[in-house]
Amino acid sequence: MNTENTDINQDSQNPNHETITKVTGMFKDWFLDYASYVILERAVPAINDGLKPVQRRIMQSMKDLDDGRYNKVANIVGHTMQYHPHGDASIADAMVQVAQKELLIDMQGNWGNILTGDRAAASRYIEARLSKFALEVVFNPKTTQWQASYDGRRKEPINLPVKFPLVIAQGAEGIAVGLSTKIVPHNFLEIIEASIKILKGRSFTLLPDFQTGGIADFSNYNDGLRSGKILVRAKISVADKRSLIISEIPFGTTTSSLIDSILKANDKGKIKIKRIEDNTAADVEIHIHLPNGVSPDKTIDALYAFTNCEISISPLSCIIQDNKPIFIGVSEILRISTHQTLGLLKLELEIQKNELEEQWHFASLERIFIQNRIYRDIEEEETWKGVIKAIDKGLKPHISHLKRPIKEDDIVKLTEIRIKKISKFDLDKAKLFIASLEDKIDKINYHLEHLTDFAIAYFKNLKTKYGKGKERKTEIRIFDDIIATKVVMRNTKMYVNRAEGFIGTALKKHEYVTDCSDIDDIIVFLNNGNMIVTKVTSKIFVGKDILHVALFKKNDKRTIYNMIYRSGKSGPTYIKRFPVTGVTRDKIYNLANNTPDSKVLYFSANANGEAQSVTVNLRAVGSIKKLKWDLDFADLAIKGRGVRGNTVTKKTVRKIELKSEGVSTLKPRKIWFDDTVQRLNVDNRGDLLGEFTAADRLLIITQKGIIKTIEPKLTAHFDEDMIVLEKWIPNKPISAVYYDGDKERYFVKRFMVDNPNKEEFFISSAPKSKLEIVSTDYRPMASIVYSKRSLEDELLNFEDFIAIKGIKALGNQLTKEKIKYINILEPLAYEPPALENIEVESEDLNTDIKPIVAKNNLESDDTVQKPADEDGQITLF
Repeated sequence: MNTENTDINQDSQNPNHETITKVTGMFKDWFLDYASYVILERAVPAINDGLKPVQRRIMQSMKDLDDGRYNKVANIVGHTMQYHPHGDASIADAMVQVAQKELLIDMQGNWGNILTGDRAAASRYIEARLSKFALEVVFNPKTTQWQASYDGRRKEPINLPVKFPLVIAQGAEGIAVGLSTKIVPHNFLEIIEASIKILKGRSFTLLPDFQTGGIADFSNYNDGLRSGKILVRAKISVADKRSLIISEIPFGTTTSSLIDSILKANDKGKIKIKRIEDNTAADVEIHIHLPNGVSPDKTIDALYAFTNCEISISPLSCIIQDNKPIFIGVSEILRISTHQTLGLLKLELEIQKNELEEQWHFASLERIFIQNRIYRDIEEEETWKGVIKAIDKGLKPHISHLKRPIKEDDIVKLTEIRIKKISKFDLDKAKLFIASLEDKIDKINYHLEHLTDFAIAYFKNLKTKYGKGKERKTEIRIFDDIIATKVVMRNTKMYVNRAEGFIGTALKKHEYVTDCSDIDDIIVFLNNGNMIVTKVTSKIFVGKDILHVALFKKNDKRTIYNMIYRSGKSGPTYIKRFPVTGVTRDKIYNLANNTPDSKVLYFSANANGEAQSVTVNLRAVGSIKKLKWDLDFADLAIKGRGVRGNTVTKKTVRKIELKSEGVSTLKPRKIWFDDTVQRLNVDNRGDLLGEFTAADRLLIITQKGIIKTIEPKLTAHFDEDMIVLEKWIPNKPISAVYYDGDKERYFVKRFMVDNPNKEEFFISSAPKSKLEIVSTDYRPMASIVYSKRSLEDELLNFEDFIAIKGIKALGNQLTKEKIKYINILEPLAYEPPALENIEVESEDLNTDIKPIVAKNNLESDDTVQKPADEDGQITLF
């Protein structure tokens, strides 16, 4: 039936009378009204005070009842209902949520536990009062705008004059009609520091902080806007080889929900656990006991992968501004809140100033009235108007210094002065009182003139008074994907007993080798030429006379082993270079031609394919003329481990000595820098820095004016104020403009790194010295903009302005004028000299390996020893 234009009226006397009315637009209007009500009055906090309506009414009710003592929550709930008929349960729940933030409400009694998820006791059993922070920050009736309550009997605040970004500190979550909001909490101290930076005009970064602690990755936080994501992990540690301890949990979870998710993962076979014990009280303490043979480290990764020990939070910053929901980032909310606090502080100062000026005005009138005995002029007056006129006439000769005209109300107040006060009037005290008021007014005027400094002092005072115990609880970290072979936490130590032939994690009284995990593999080389790869364990026998023990990396083509060995008891001596890329675990491989009684005379493991120089010393037997000569491993091709090697000599070798450390003979390695984690990598993550040989270095320049070069090790750490990171070219000049704090002027300098092994300052060490710009272009250009508008912009050609000098040189003076900023422009054209082509070994062992001609008494011998399993199809494990 079409109900849009239907209006059917039957006879009113008919008992079956039925009326159908139009519903055009009714659903649309009612839905919009309901949606607007839910958004504005229930689910989303206002940007002005950071509170939802029910929270605002709770706070105002607590202020009404505040006398310094605790009040029953049931009483507060009842009082709140005078402002709006919320349900008593919803008011109590909202109050518990605010109180558990531990910022605005002091609690007494059982208020529940955010760690375990236990609920608070009934409202008749628990008590609350406003915290000192709330009393100082939230309320001020003189700056509050009021409106009538739902029944018109009371006045409630439209917004509370909160002088702090509460919504960012506490967080907010709500689901409305058609939208929702989820603002996560942030650290109290960091909010204050960020607000101070805003007032100072500086940039800032603000990241969430959770009461439950944990570890979080905020790399995709996106300032709290839509599409942002936060990864939060529980803090898990290894108690012993059979148990783990969870000491902090992710935000939004409880110990109960966390344990349930672990048990479900165990039931599904994702992880293996024996039992769980929850010993949580004031702090989280969950013990996870593991069965025999289960790796604690691998279990930690599994917990992050398959349970609520790692959760993803999707923030959505929505706030009410001017009665409309808007989606803005946390940084913008903080800026608005900070400037609002600035405005409220200004308003409070102006109100105080007006009050003090009124006090000063009346105190001055009172002094004039009593000192000049004007009260005697009214003795003859018979009417009230006559009294007013007489006083007004008596005051006129003495009021030229007053700040505003005299009103009738002022004269009326003078007539209310008691005779007792007039008789005991002390002129000196009156002058002192007026002077004190003038001092207070002057102080307020100073604060108004320096309002930003006053606001900064206000925030610093909050930090001093209320910042204790509010340090960051959530650890900030960048997470990698859970791939056991790459992100395993090596929290076990490997030891070796070389003489007896044992390795393991339980040999703590013997030689330490490296940190490892129980999912790692260990490669071992013995003095008799044997090699074995075995799994990490507490103790295992691998063979006596151990030469080398290290972590084994599958398909590692850059780690090259250099080896010289004697074949048999009195056989020839051979030399070889080889990698170990694939093996069968726990199988013994003989690298010394499978000859009994062989002995390794020299061995080195080189992570980047370095080739040393060694000296061979023969035993003086018979008529041997040449007893000593040098060998360079760089003259030897890298081949498979099964190759017998090249002959060094058939004579008896007395000893082999290391002559010098060599450089890598592998082809240059591409290295990237991942700015997110501030680490180098070879996995194509981040910005490509270039191709590096063993002799190449990285150039690093910091904002402090420090320059250095380092080896491009993947384990390198970098300073937070690093501004230049690139491959170092020794003959490439560095150009800089800096401000000398001692001489108070700007200088330009060009220099090259003289000592690559030394970290040096290249600007003045005076306290106020500052690096303005630095360029590593060959022929850089820059544009200088001065602070004075009368000065024209200047074009700076570094090459023409100054020649290349030493790093310690002061440089040439640029200007004494203050520089606003300097822009780096496109450099002038430059053709760098061609680099000499250097032949290097390939990392690919199956192609492009060209044997280098043997030298220094090396007899080429490419005979290959092939074990039964080594047929070109080697399978790892």
